[in-house]
Amino acid sequence: MLTRETSALKAASCLFHGFSDPSRLAILQHLALGEHRVVDLTAHLGLAQSTVSKHLACLKDCGLVDSRPEGRASVFSLNHSEALLDLLAAAERLLALTGDAVTLCPRYGTARTESAS
Repeated sequence: MLTRETSALKAASCLFHGFSDPSRLAILQHLALGEHRVVDLTAHLGLAQSTVSKHLACLKDCGLVDSRPEGRASVFSLNHSEALLDLLAAAERLLALTGDAVTLCPRYGTARTESAS
C-alpha cells in the first residue's frame, strides 16, 4: 500500500514527466501568450500537426491545458496558468544556478541524447 508521501512523490514525478519533452515545454510557453488552435501552434513552433496534437493530448490528460470547441477547431489554453508560470520561472532560476550541470548529466543530459543519435 502506498503511503501519502509516496503517492505525492509519484504524482510529482508524473507531473515532471509531462514537462520532460522540449516540444511540450514549447507548447506550454506558447499557450502562456494566450489561446491557440493546433494549426496556430504548428505554424508558430514548426512542428507537425500530429506532434502538436499528441503533446496537447498528453498535456490535457495531465490537467495542464484545456480546450474548447470553436467551429470545427479546438482552442487550447493553459489551466492554472499562474501556478504553471511560477513553476517554469522557478525552473529557470534553478537552471541559472546549476549552469551546465543539468545538460551535462550522463543519465538525462543533452550529451546522452546526442551520443544516442
